[in-house]
Amino acid sequence: MRSLILRVNPLVLIAVGLGSLLGSFAIRDLRVALIALGAYAVAAILLLPSWRFPLLCLGFTLFAAVSIVYSTWRLGGHDEREALTAGLRIVVLAWPGSVAVGYLDPSRLADYLAQTLKLPARFVAAFSAALQRFASLGSAWQQLDRARRVRGFGPSRNPIATGRYAADMSFGLLVNALRGASQSSIAMDARGFADAHDRTWAEPAPWTRLDLIGLAVAIALGAVAPILALVG
Repeated sequence: MRSLILRVNPLVLIAVGLGSLLGSFAIRDLRVALIALGAYAVAAILLLPSWRFPLLCLGFTLFAAVSIVYSTWRLGGHDEREALTAGLRIVVLAWPGSVAVGYLDPSRLADYLAQTLKLPARFVAAFSAALQRFASLGSAWQQLDRARRVRGFGPSRNPIATGRYAADMSFGLLVNALRGASQSSIAMDARGFADAHDRTWAEPAPWTRLDLIGLAVAIALGAVAPILALVG
């Protein structure tokens, strides 16, 4: 059951993020915020294969939420409940979507965007290539880091030198990304992507029963906060 999220189609994962985004606008008090966040936490415990990545996303989200809590408390009359509600609203808004996006496969997403949503083939192909390039930035950084360490240009304990090292690495990553984008553009032009309008797709994009169940779960999770706001 904990591997089901790896089998649903990418549009279901996007629906999770959209549901949390829209549902967060209905969070107006602390009770609704806690119940909505608890619903997503329970779903994560039951459906996610590992907690390492969700906890990493939660850490980044909490960093943003803490700043919102402080600013709301400082500028909003030192009301603790209002400040906590604002912070939890940010967590509900951002955390589920950031976790769901982490499980997206760019190639599968392109298949479903083109075949299910009927988006233009050229846009879908370019969007998929851009996502794949973005996903490879981590490995490119690691390769640049290894190459610099082998040549004796690794980071040191000096903060200034470390800042210079990070700047040099960022510039190298930018150059690598631009070179890769140019190569991808040439390869896509050579394969006829520039002039093609009606394309065929190698992989089908079916909607299974599991996908429908996943979509229903995404809608239900997103509806928790609006329903509680209407009832309460």
